[in-house]
Amino acid sequence: MLLPRILTALVGIPVVLACIFYGGLPFQIMFFVVVLFSVMEFFSITKKYKPIGILGVLAAIIFYLALNADFYVNEIVIVTIFLIFFFAMARKNVENISSSIAVTCFGTFFITWALFHMVLIRDIPKYGMHYIIFLFVNVWMLDTGAYFIGKKFGKHKLASVISPKKTIEGAIAGVVTAILVSLAYRYLFLQDVITNNQAIIYGLVISFVGQFSDLAESLFKRDCNIKDSGNILPGHGGMLDRFDSYLFVAPMFYYIIAIF
Repeated sequence: MLLPRILTALVGIPVVLACIFYGGLPFQIMFFVVVLFSVMEFFSITKKYKPIGILGVLAAIIFYLALNADFYVNEIVIVTIFLIFFFAMARKNVENISSSIAVTCFGTFFITWALFHMVLIRDIPKYGMHYIIFLFVNVWMLDTGAYFIGKKFGKHKLASVISPKKTIEGAIAGVVTAILVSLAYRYLFLQDVITNNQAIIYGLVISFVGQFSDLAESLFKRDCNIKDSGNILPGHGGMLDRFDSYLFVAPMFYYIIAIF
């Protein structure tokens, strides 16, 4: 298990860093791939609710491209929802059809919209690259801090039904780690851009919302009795497993930058 994780990281990290550095189309393509596989994996996870998966994936692709181009976004949403209901009505069995429609809409629109904010953050004029690295490093480090402290000192369960291994001690360690990382990154790269208070606020938001977002994806997996969202990333599980923390934190971080 350890060797595949290391090999995946050795390949994946340089690709991610290159896309972050160049921004623009390379970064958009990277997150197009992330969104595509995340949506596919979500529909696979929730297959017991019989989502209209093919339509959902195709619509997510179109929706992502429309968000990138800022082109007929609302119209695409309306047409897609119409089609989701149309195909739902065409089914011979309408038992649990409400769940099917809800799961399809969530996977198609929320996952795509949420992860698209990573592109918006990277596109922030002048400092977009630093902000996206700031976010990536914070999430990676807070996860690491939470894992090791939780494993060694964790005694009180954070959400035993959703994620039995996560502890309150680990979550607190994640918060502290994110604040320290935020202050360090600000000192090294963003001294003239954000204040210490802003760095602390960003660290708090990323740590709380990032851990919440991770639990949110786990909620679906526990409901559907699934361990990993997929196996596309050897040793790491699925794409959605790797980017679940960004589902809520990417939009929150983007708008918190705008506010502060």
